[in-house]
Amino acid sequence: MFSIHRDRPDIDVNNQVDSLMEAAGDAVFRINAQGTVLHASRRSAELIGPEVPLIGQPLASLVLGADHPALDAAVARALESAQPGKANVRLKTRVSALWVELQISTYPNARGAPELLAVARDISGQQATEERLRHMATHDALTGLPNRSLLSDRIRMAIAQSRRTGRGFAIVALDLDGFKKVNDALGHPVGDALLRVAAMRLSDTLRDVDTLARVGGDEFVAVLASVASEAEIQAIARRMIATMQLPFDIQGHTLYVGTSIGAAIFPEHGESEVKLHAHADTAMYRAKETGKARCVVYNNQKFTQPEHDVSMEAAMFQAVRDGEFLLHYQPIVDARSRQIMGFEALMRWSRPGIGMVPPTQFIPMAENNGLINLLGAWVLKAACMQITQFQEIAGRPLYVSVNVSPRQFRNDQFLDIMDEAIALSGLKGHQLLLEITEGILMSDPEHAEALLTEMTARNVRIAIDDFGTGYSSLAYLKRFPIATLKIDRTFIKDLPASVKDAAICNVVLSLASHLNLATVAEGVENEEQLQYLAKHGCGLIQGYLTGRPSPPEEIVELLKAGQSMRAAAALPE
Repeated sequence: MFSIHRDRPDIDVNNQVDSLMEAAGDAVFRINAQGTVLHASRRSAELIGPEVPLIGQPLASLVLGADHPALDAAVARALESAQPGKANVRLKTRVSALWVELQISTYPNARGAPELLAVARDISGQQATEERLRHMATHDALTGLPNRSLLSDRIRMAIAQSRRTGRGFAIVALDLDGFKKVNDALGHPVGDALLRVAAMRLSDTLRDVDTLARVGGDEFVAVLASVASEAEIQAIARRMIATMQLPFDIQGHTLYVGTSIGAAIFPEHGESEVKLHAHADTAMYRAKETGKARCVVYNNQKFTQPEHDVSMEAAMFQAVRDGEFLLHYQPIVDARSRQIMGFEALMRWSRPGIGMVPPTQFIPMAENNGLINLLGAWVLKAACMQITQFQEIAGRPLYVSVNVSPRQFRNDQFLDIMDEAIALSGLKGHQLLLEITEGILMSDPEHAEALLTEMTARNVRIAIDDFGTGYSSLAYLKRFPIATLKIDRTFIKDLPASVKDAAICNVVLSLASHLNLATVAEGVENEEQLQYLAKHGCGLIQGYLTGRPSPPEEIVELLKAGQSMRAAAALPE
C-alpha cells in the first residue's frame, strides 16, 4: 500500500505513513512496539469521539477488556513473525462497542525501529448476522426460549456445578393439558400464539438462574438451579400450574389449558442428562394419569417402569441387524373340544450372553424410539408366513393373532404392510386377527374408525386386547367393527373362587354373546378355570394350561403329534 525509501533521508517515513492512514480502514492507528498510539486517523477520532484523547494512550484502552487477549496475540504475531496479525475485537466508540476486524502489520520507522500499523474494518453487520445464526441454532424460533440443544448444554453445566458445590438441582418436564384440542379446533396460528403467551407466563414463575426451554410441540423443560427438595419443587410447580390455569385471550378467543408436571432431582434420580430427562418425563406422564394439573416427583421405589437404558437401546438396533429377534407362538384352543384353532405371535429378544429380554422392557422402548414400526412389520409378515406352514401340518385352516402397537396403528404405511403380509403368505383375510387396545381406539376415534373400516373390508378381524382394563366406555363396541374380545388375565386368575371376577367374566361373556362377538380368555392356567369359562360360554382360551409360548419348531412337533393321534384314532380295530 505504501513504500519506504531508506536511501532518501529527506522523506519522513512517519509523515508518509500518517498521510496514507487517512485512506485506509474505518479506523487506523500507528502504534509503537509497546502498544502506545503514536498517531490516529481523523476517522478514528470521529468514530471514538473528539473528546477522547488518543495520542499517547495504549491501544488496549480503546478495546473492551474481554478482547485484550486477542489484541495482545495479534500484536505479538506481528512483532515476532513479521506476518500480519488479525483479531476481531470490540472498539469503544461514542455510541457503543463496535465490532471491528483489526489487522496489525509491522514496519521500520525512519530510525529503523519497529512500529505497528493497526487498521480496523467495521464488521458489526457480519457479527450481528453470526450472532443471529448462533441464536437461531440454540433458541426456539416460536417462543425465543432455549431449544433442546442449549438445554442440553445448560444441564451439563448444572451437573458440573453440582459436583463442585455438592448441591443438587432439579429437572422439570411439563406439557399443556388440552392444547391439542385448541390446535385442532382453531388452527395452528392460534395454537402458536397460545404457546408464546404460555412461554412468557412460565418464564415469569422462574428465577434468572433457572432455564426454561421449549423442546417441541407443547413440551417444556426447566432446569431449577440449586433446587433439590420435593418441597421446593412443589412450590415452583404450584406457581406454574396456577399461571397456566388463568384464561388465555388469543385472537378473540378465551381459552383454557392446564399443565401436568414431572420432576427429577440430581443426583438422587440419575447422574446423567438422559436419565434425569427420562425420569422427569416418566413422572410427568404419571401426573397425567393420576388427574392432571399436578406435579409428581420421580420416586425410584414407587415407579415400576424400567429405566431408559441407552446402551440397551443401542443394542436393540444392533439386534435388528444381527437377527436376534424371534417369534414364539402360543396356542389358542376351543374351550370345549380343546382343538387348536390358531396361535398368537409373540415377539422375543434373545440377547447373546444375557438371554431372553422381557418384552415389558424392550417393547415400550421400541415404541418410543420408532423401532416398533420396523419390528412390527417383520412380525406381521413372518407370522403370516409361519401360520401357512402350521396349517399344512395340521391339515386344516388356522388363524394367527398379532398385536398392533399404537405407533404402528398411526403409521401411514400400516395398511400396505398388512396387504403385503397377506399376499406373500396366501392367507385369507379372516385368518389374520389384529389385536389392539382400547386406548388406541379412544385416542383418535376418527382415524381408528377409518382404518378399521379399511381392514375389515379385507375381511381382517379386529380383537380388543386386555378387555376391561382400559377405557370404561363401551360405546366403541357399537361404533367400531370389532370381532373378538380378549378377556384380560386379571379377571381370570382367581376364577372360579372370586365372586367379583366371576361376575365380571359373566357380564363380558353375556355382552359378547348379545353383540355376536367371539371371546378369548387369556391366562388360563388350571382345569377349574377352563371348565368355568366353557360352561359360561367362552369360546376360546389361551394360557399355560393348553400351551406356553413356544418356538416354531416345537409347535411343528405339537401339531405333528396331534395329527398322529387323530390318524391312530381313525384306524379300524
